[in-house]
Amino acid sequence: MSRLPALRRAARREWGPLFTTVRTGLRDRGVRALALTLTAVTLTATVQLIQNQAWGYGPVQILGAVRAEDPLWPALLRTPLSLFVPALDLPVWGALAQILLVFGIAEVCLGRWRTLAIAYVATLAGTLYARAGIALGPDAFLGLPASDAQVVDTGPSAAVVGLAVYVCHAYRAWFTGSLVVVAMVVEVLVKDNLAGREHLASIAAVLVVCAVREWLGRRRTAAVRACGRAAAGPGRGRRR
Repeated sequence: MSRLPALRRAARREWGPLFTTVRTGLRDRGVRALALTLTAVTLTATVQLIQNQAWGYGPVQILGAVRAEDPLWPALLRTPLSLFVPALDLPVWGALAQILLVFGIAEVCLGRWRTLAIAYVATLAGTLYARAGIALGPDAFLGLPASDAQVVDTGPSAAVVGLAVYVCHAYRAWFTGSLVVVAMVVEVLVKDNLAGREHLASIAAVLVVCAVREWLGRRRTAAVRACGRAAAGPGRGRRR
């Protein structure tokens, strides 16, 4: 029983600020706080319905399917939509649940445009890694087999993983963020495939963004303190 208060304190430290932000955002703005998330869920469900029709599979592949063997610029143009094209070999409810939960939390905590930006950075990092890994070859460190060039690379999972890591960093939920990273590493160790490798590439890209954010924050804080000392003038603020 004595462990329960300690666990509550640990949970409050880990998730307290995040929970408070989400609760306040939903209370103050209601469903408007989830406009991007609900749009993404609707778009993903619609694309799933279309690509399962005889007439819809081809257009979805042309507009949203990305393969490492494709020319770079067409692939980059398809990348934003590819985020909302569920993988045909996986249940669509998993993709919808990921978007609803992680995109929803990120949208409330980070704002609409930053959520979109981080999601795109994470997805793009995975897409570009696939090309680099195939160019390196299977014998190189971080290399991939040539057969992966033909794998259709779609779905929200890379964006979801990247957003989860970014939100955990922004709200100092270190334990949760570490669990996400460890889970993705275990995924690659258990089933080493293109998707798992791309998840790690997405995490790496987002961690770079987090590091730059921290560095800029420290520089800004140092500049503000320097301005404050300069405004105070020499000798001011000292006790006599």
